[in-house]
Amino acid sequence: MRFTVTYRLFAGSSDQAGQRAADIALEQTVEIPRDVVPKGYVEDVILGKVESVKLEAEGRYTAIISYSADSVGGELPQLLNVMFGNTSIQTGVKMMDFQLGPQLQAQFPGPSFGIKGLRERLHRPTGPLIAPVLKPQGSSADTLAEIAYRCVLGGADVIKDDHGLTNQSMAPFKERCEKITAAVARANRETGGHAAYFPNVAGHSEQLMEFARFASDVGAGGLLLMPGLFGFDLVRRLAADKKINLPLMTHPSFLGPYVLSPETGFSHAMMFGALQRLAGADISVFPNVGGRFGFSEEECQSIATACRDPQGLGRTMFPSPGGGMSVERAGDMHRMYGEDVVYLLGGSLLRYGSRIGEGIRDMRAELAKQIV
Repeated sequence: MRFTVTYRLFAGSSDQAGQRAADIALEQTVEIPRDVVPKGYVEDVILGKVESVKLEAEGRYTAIISYSADSVGGELPQLLNVMFGNTSIQTGVKMMDFQLGPQLQAQFPGPSFGIKGLRERLHRPTGPLIAPVLKPQGSSADTLAEIAYRCVLGGADVIKDDHGLTNQSMAPFKERCEKITAAVARANRETGGHAAYFPNVAGHSEQLMEFARFASDVGAGGLLLMPGLFGFDLVRRLAADKKINLPLMTHPSFLGPYVLSPETGFSHAMMFGALQRLAGADISVFPNVGGRFGFSEEECQSIATACRDPQGLGRTMFPSPGGGMSVERAGDMHRMYGEDVVYLLGGSLLRYGSRIGEGIRDMRAELAKQIV
C-alpha cells in the first residue's frame, strides 16, 4: 500500500519541475543515485514514485509523489522523515498535503477526543469555547491558582498554562499542577461547571511522561504540549496512552520558521492543522490574524479548515486562535471562525485585575450576541 504527498515546486520549466520531483522521490527514500537503485523490491516498492507534476502558476508546480507504507514502519517520526526529511533542507519546495491511505490511517488514528469528545467532557455542546491563559511567567503557583479560580467562576471552559510556564522554581510543575487543579475543581463545585485545566508538560525530556501521569493523577482535564520543542511523537505517545486518557492541546512555539517562507517549509494548514491531527492533538493553537504575529486571514482560515475538515485524518479538532485576542474582537472572530473554535484570552484579561472573571463573562456575552 502506498501513500501520497503533495509538494509545491518552484522551477523555471516543466522539465525542471519533473526532474525536481524525481530527485525528491529518490531523496526521500533510497537517497542514492538512480542508476544504482537495486532492482526488485527496492526499486519497485521502496523507491518514491512521481505520480504527477502539474503547472500551478508561472514558475510554480504541484507534484504528487507516492511512497510505500513499508518505508514508515508504523513510526510517526519516520513517516514525517519520508514525507519531508532531507527535502525540507532544500530550497524551492513546500509540503502542501498528504493522503495516508487505509493502512497508515489505521496506524495513525488522529485525535482521541476531537471536537465532539471535548464538548462532551466540558458539557459545552454548542458555541465557541473560551480558554484564558495563565500568565505571566514569574508568578507563584498560588497566584496562578487564584487567577484560574476567578476565571472558572466567570465561565471559562479551559484553563491553559502559558507555554512559558515549565518547571521553574517560581511555580514548579507539580506544585503548580496540584494547586491549579484544586482551584479549578473548587470553582467547578461552586458553579456546577466542568472547566478543565491544561498544564504545560515541559521540562527535561526525561521528565515529560512522569509529569503527564502526575497531571492525570491529580485531576487535570487535559495537557498542553509543544511539538516544536519536544517532537510530534510525544503528542502521539500521550494520545495513545489510555491510562492518562486526557485531551491534548498543542502550542506553536518554535514552529514559525516551518511556515513563514513562501517557497520552503510547510503550508500553514499543513503545520497547524493536518500534522497536529496526525499526531493526535485535540486542540491546535496558532497565531490569530490581526495579532502580533502577522498571519493573514487566509492563512488562519486555511488552518481552521484543516482542523475541522471531516475528510481529514481521524476526528475533527478545535482550531484555537490566540495572540492578540480580546473581548473587543469577539464579534469579528465569530464571523470568521464560527462555532467550533477555542478562543485564547491572554494578556488582555489581566487588565481586569481581581475582576478577571468579568472578562470571561464579557467575552461570553459578546459571543452570545453573534449566535442568534
